[in-house]
Amino acid sequence: MADVVDRQGGAELATPAVGDRMQQAVSSEGEKGAEAWPEALRRNTSIFEEWEISLLHMLLAEGQEHLFAHWPSAGHQDADKHRFFKQINTWRPSSLPVSQQIWRMAQHFLTFVETAADYTCRRQVPSGERLQFATEEFIAFEREGVKAAGDAAFVLVAGGLGERLGYSGIKVALPCQTTTGVCFLQLYIESILALQDASRRGSEGSNFVRRIPLVIMTSGDTHWKTEALLKSNRYFGMDEDQVILLKQEKVACLEDNDARMALEPSNMFAIQTKPHGHGDVHRLLYTSGLLPKWKTAGLKWVLFFQDTNGLLFKSIPASLGVSATRGYDVNSMAVPRKAKEAIGGITELTHTDGRRMVINVEYNQLDPLLRATGRPEGDVNDESGFSPFPGNINQLVLKLDSYLEELAKTKGAIAEFVNPKYKDATKQSFKSPTRLECMMQDYPKTLDPTAKVGFTVVDVWLSYSPVKNNAKDAAAKIATGTPPHSATSGEMDVYRSNCRILRQAGVSIEDPAPATFNQQQVEVWPRIVWSPRWALTYADVKEKVPEGGRVSISQRSTLVIDGPDVILEDLHLDGALIIKAVPGAKIRVSGLTVKNSGWDLDPLRCGSGESADCESVPEVLRMRGFQTSKKDHQEVVVERPGEHLVSN
Repeated sequence: MADVVDRQGGAELATPAVGDRMQQAVSSEGEKGAEAWPEALRRNTSIFEEWEISLLHMLLAEGQEHLFAHWPSAGHQDADKHRFFKQINTWRPSSLPVSQQIWRMAQHFLTFVETAADYTCRRQVPSGERLQFATEEFIAFEREGVKAAGDAAFVLVAGGLGERLGYSGIKVALPCQTTTGVCFLQLYIESILALQDASRRGSEGSNFVRRIPLVIMTSGDTHWKTEALLKSNRYFGMDEDQVILLKQEKVACLEDNDARMALEPSNMFAIQTKPHGHGDVHRLLYTSGLLPKWKTAGLKWVLFFQDTNGLLFKSIPASLGVSATRGYDVNSMAVPRKAKEAIGGITELTHTDGRRMVINVEYNQLDPLLRATGRPEGDVNDESGFSPFPGNINQLVLKLDSYLEELAKTKGAIAEFVNPKYKDATKQSFKSPTRLECMMQDYPKTLDPTAKVGFTVVDVWLSYSPVKNNAKDAAAKIATGTPPHSATSGEMDVYRSNCRILRQAGVSIEDPAPATFNQQQVEVWPRIVWSPRWALTYADVKEKVPEGGRVSISQRSTLVIDGPDVILEDLHLDGALIIKAVPGAKIRVSGLTVKNSGWDLDPLRCGSGESADCESVPEVLRMRGFQTSKKDHQEVVVERPGEHLVSN
């Protein structure tokens, strides 16, 4: 595993390694300017090095003298003072001073909002594909996507810790469902490996086996835990050098509208920091040097995805196929979106001078923007029952060639914004320090108007069910009619998606039963889970469930399939069945009836804090509001290659 730690760029500009001539100039500047320094700094003149004086002048010129107000005289805590400058040095940009850069970027964001009236939001959305599951078109795009996967790199923009969800670990370590306990990172890696194998099989007459690279963007909070998760699980089947971790650093916080940097409350020599946002992934890739290497190796696509969405790889093959077929420079994976739903809309904006850009507009800006630009009705549903502006789910497919060209111009910088939370309507004081942020999906903002930017819409049930809300917040969202996006709903949606896919393939599956977990009303479908090596596309499912077969599954049933060649011909399941097989073992399930006590989902009361013994229940169960009672099951394990029949 390659390990790259980002240093924010430009750090060499202010180190003692600069030339003697520059050092002399800075020293001379320091001697002339020290008399104008605040008293606290004048008491420390003797301890400063030349490069520190350079930073000092920069900070004072930008109104940051408050940072030094409580510094003691030279000889007291000098090591802390030097550490302060080292922290500042990691953020020094190549051109503008830190606070000036921050303020200009903040003004840029405000200008975009204030000049929205200069844009006309076209009534039609940008070019894109709206796919219907299981149609010939969908299957064709999936087929092309599997072929293209061998020429792709995957980038996981991993989130932080799961504390807000009620989980103390990193979010990618969360189980995406508790039937098998497979965590999100394992699911993603096994899906990529399945694509790698399928792409190789689809390369007729070629013996070349390309490994699909996986990049994971981490943070200071998650880096070492992500590395430990990978190592302890032998990279979930990937080669160690196939996985690259890129560590993102945090940025300085601001305490007021004057862009004054905020000190840590408990440390007068340290600046408060917060994450800069997932838009940093573009700069990290640029500075890592990976992109030219990928191009030399023959890769054509870079696919970006985020954590804690257990459905996303069900739509990735078709979306990648759309990019390969349509030649999109940028393809945003999207879902049908209800008007005013709390999810960004993919929109084409045209400036009065003719400039055009296709971008994601955040949901709280889209309706006002439309009303201000000739659409008085704002964001409303059309005859389809959905908004004409698809919902952005922050999964992108980029063409590597044009991506490299664009990053050569921007160096991976993404338009930044500030989103301070004010104490009151006067907007003079922040509730807490804010910072600059950037978003991965804002990459198209700088593209040339000739760039081919489109989208691929796939149904929500097949592609999007993130885990991002705790139980309490999820229950409140359900009460307002919005998706809960919790660990509970995320797991239930995995079962629903798998059942709907099998139903489409001809399997008889009973309707779901209603249940309430953690004060969230859900539908409980049969708990059907399969590994990516069994089926990654709908064509795979159709192959494993032949037409004319007889397969029925009751609502209370659990079915786990973990093997590449398991064919379901004649199965009647009313209980729990687990099938495991090694590669090379071809299993035909025919004439098999399974009826047992099965696995039940027992509600817990821990998620709402009503139970006295919550601490004895694991976090991953508390956050879901249920646990599995494994009463009885039938298990079929095949450990040797060859053909095998499983029947009564």
